[in-house]
Amino acid sequence: MRLSKLIISLLAFGLAALLCLVVAYFSVRIIEDSSAAEVRKELDLAGLNWAEADSDGLQIFLAGTAPNEAARFDALSAAGRVVDAARVLDQMDVADTVKLASPRFSVEILRNDAGISLIGLVPASTDREALLERVRDVVEPGEKVSDLLEVAHFDTPDGWDDALRFGLRALEDLPRSKVSVGAGVVKITAMTDSEAMRRKMESDLARRAGDEVKLTLDLSAPRPVISPFTLRFLIEDGVARFDACSAGTEEGRDRILAAANAAGMEGKATCRIGLGIPSKTWPQAAEMAIGALAEIGGGNVTFSDADISLLAREGTEQAVFDRVVGELENALPPVFALTAVLPVPPEQGEQGPPEFVATLSPEGAVQMSGRVAGELERQTAESYAKARFGSGSVRMSARVAEGLPDTWSVRVLAGLEALAQLSNGAVTVRPDTVEITGDTGRQEASDTIAQLMAEKLGEGADFDLDITYLKKLDLSLGLPSPEECEAGIVEIIGDRKISFEPGASTFDSSAKDILDDIAELLRKCEDIPLEISGHTDSQGRESMNQQLSQERAQAVLDALRDRRVLTASYRAVGYGEERPVADNGSASGREANRRIEFRLIRPDPSEAAEGEGNEADAAAEQNEETQGDEQN
Repeated sequence: MRLSKLIISLLAFGLAALLCLVVAYFSVRIIEDSSAAEVRKELDLAGLNWAEADSDGLQIFLAGTAPNEAARFDALSAAGRVVDAARVLDQMDVADTVKLASPRFSVEILRNDAGISLIGLVPASTDREALLERVRDVVEPGEKVSDLLEVAHFDTPDGWDDALRFGLRALEDLPRSKVSVGAGVVKITAMTDSEAMRRKMESDLARRAGDEVKLTLDLSAPRPVISPFTLRFLIEDGVARFDACSAGTEEGRDRILAAANAAGMEGKATCRIGLGIPSKTWPQAAEMAIGALAEIGGGNVTFSDADISLLAREGTEQAVFDRVVGELENALPPVFALTAVLPVPPEQGEQGPPEFVATLSPEGAVQMSGRVAGELERQTAESYAKARFGSGSVRMSARVAEGLPDTWSVRVLAGLEALAQLSNGAVTVRPDTVEITGDTGRQEASDTIAQLMAEKLGEGADFDLDITYLKKLDLSLGLPSPEECEAGIVEIIGDRKISFEPGASTFDSSAKDILDDIAELLRKCEDIPLEISGHTDSQGRESMNQQLSQERAQAVLDALRDRRVLTASYRAVGYGEERPVADNGSASGREANRRIEFRLIRPDPSEAAEGEGNEADAAAEQNEETQGDEQN
């Protein structure tokens, strides 16, 4: 009996305990769900829709990705307003912040006589010590290097290293400069010692920059001292032009060029700006003289410092000449002195005048013919030419003649001195004028020759210049000579060869790179006389080999033209199998004979000299016969 009561009591206690557990479980679930719902409601009211709330017992878990730290803190605060903050567990993430933009890296490198200063911001990857060591190698002893660089830990931008390397290399050649370096960009502002140096530096730097660096140049040079200060303006056959032009300022230059345009000059003309102007009224005097020449209708006017020589065109009416010259004399500023000449027309039936001719070939050979005043004068002219051009390059075939003007020898020597300023050309001396024509690589050569002739021949002397500036002859630009171009092609090809598909004039895949490299060089060489020759082995018929070699040489010429190479002075020649360089009996020999060659087209010196000599002798004989006819 007692046992059954004990069992009943235990079962009652068990059921009560179970009931308490069930009630407790459901109570906790009600509290969990209610807390989570209230927290979610508070989050929604706060506009934090990205946050999620969940419960586990009395603990509230917050999850989701907050856009930033402030939003995460707002979510925690909202939950804490509903339940005890100690019950809130943070399981939220924060979105990655936007990556900061890389700063603009740049360096200003300033160089003067005191030293070098570096100012700017560089990437942390830049080897700062190596950079400073490179700069210290540039400065002279006693000069200082000031390091004012800042560093930023960002990725190195594309083109930064190339631009910095180029800027430091340019700094070595520019002792007074500012080099601004950016990613792939370099700007250089500098002062050079002379105009020739400025042009050379511009050419060198532009070539060195290539395609890797965008280069901006602002190079200047001190104004040259022009002595004597020279201007020469001509109107011949209705064509107006300058042989020489000098000005002291940009404003003066513009006034002179405007006066020339008003006098009929067409196209673009240059006028050197320099120091040494004899008077501030130089532009005014030049305007008046050019205007007077235009009113006369032709001739030339030459300024040499304050001396002005005006030579009217032949046939000008005396009354017009007197009026125009009189007005010009009265209007000119006091410092200027005018000498005006009206040529006397030649008498009817007068034969051609005597002349002396000196020619300078591109190879440096000098040929002199015509007449000289005496044996001593001939020896003097020959000795002078040998001193200027080299004793082995001079051939004298002029003859002694009587009745030449007193100034003949002076004109001959002045003409030879002017010829020495040219790369090639000719000088013709006549009793009434000296004509100088030719090519030069110096932009100021025409001005220099005009100054020389005005100084040597004196006031009122007539001379005619036709000087052409050719960039390929300008040594200051550093352009390769034709011989250097020829050697450069050989160096570029090296062990490679321009190959074609078997039996065709179509390039194989390996030829493109070689042609690109050759074209890059030839674009700097400009219009050199070049032969592109094609060669084959001896297999097949001779006529077919010759035709194939011609087609292949022409294909190379066309490929260079497509690559923007000036090919007007090139020629393509197919030699077929007639010029082997190896034995056609072996496979390696035949491979060597199938080739493309490049060579300069050089004139035959012996034929050229013989031709010049015959022409000069014929001219001398004709002049001699003319003089004999006059005497008879």
